[in-house]
Amino acid sequence: MATLTAIDLQYEKIASGKVRELYRIPGSESLLFITTDRISCFDVILETGIPEKGAILTQLSNFWFQLLQAKIPNLQTHLLMLGIPPSLQTLQCLPPRKRNQELYNQIQKRSMIVRNLQVFPIESIVRGYITGSAWASYKKDGTMHGITLPDGLQESQKFDKPLWTPSTKAEQGAKDENISPEEDFFPENGAEYAAQIAELSLTIYHEASVYAAERGIIIADTKLEFGLDESTSPPSVVLVDEVLTPDSSRFWSAEKYEVGRAQDSLDKQFVRDWLIDQGLKGKEGVRLPEDIVKRTSARYAEAYEMLVGQRWQDKVTLLESDLA
Repeated sequence: MATLTAIDLQYEKIASGKVRELYRIPGSESLLFITTDRISCFDVILETGIPEKGAILTQLSNFWFQLLQAKIPNLQTHLLMLGIPPSLQTLQCLPPRKRNQELYNQIQKRSMIVRNLQVFPIESIVRGYITGSAWASYKKDGTMHGITLPDGLQESQKFDKPLWTPSTKAEQGAKDENISPEEDFFPENGAEYAAQIAELSLTIYHEASVYAAERGIIIADTKLEFGLDESTSPPSVVLVDEVLTPDSSRFWSAEKYEVGRAQDSLDKQFVRDWLIDQGLKGKEGVRLPEDIVKRTSARYAEAYEMLVGQRWQDKVTLLESDLA
């Protein structure tokens, strides 16, 4: 199965992240947002990609964008349409030595056309259960993101209500830093935007959690990102980037859930756990064994199938038939 970790189009690249590439679309104010198969853990990009990961993240994000907008009437997103824009639907967008239909198709199914917005420099994290870094912090001093938590919590225990715990959005190669929800981290109109982001994040988490629970998945926590649309009056807070994917969320099997231990996951935590077990947390140049790559890819596909109700291979077949 093909793995796409590097993309080089004949257009202006305006950003290259841990997983995504962002291009300016000629003659348009919108942007081309492409998700690769790269995987990053502990703020480090691993040497090995995960087959089909970029396509799964793109198609699952599209599913959530549509579902959430149906459930949250005032929610705006940056997504305009899936795929490469019609004006660029030609092999000429690829470098001369790489002009082939297979590569073009790979890029097509992991691309979105999005609005060009000012992105807030925070990661908006909602936690419904205590796990990961939150559990580590709680064991150390009984707090999480500056929030004092009740005594006696167990690993993976559900909070009485979901908690909003933002962090900084660091540049590639730097580390994200936790922020107390009480901090003023926006220089202008900060309190207003922070309140909107917090409210939207908690609403999105609630709606997604209810939906996922009906399909056997617990969303333990999730990371969201938002931008600002300054063309409206007043400016609007808009949901951007990916949403509720195995890269940005912890998905647990409801059937196997048990308080007091780490959970089996259908997300990136599987790779994080392997890195920790191997003493490779935060190390550069790590290559994943083939078995770990296959099992990670299978987990991402399973998460898609449980949430969407469609076999991933059937979705791939449908996408490829549309490109034929």
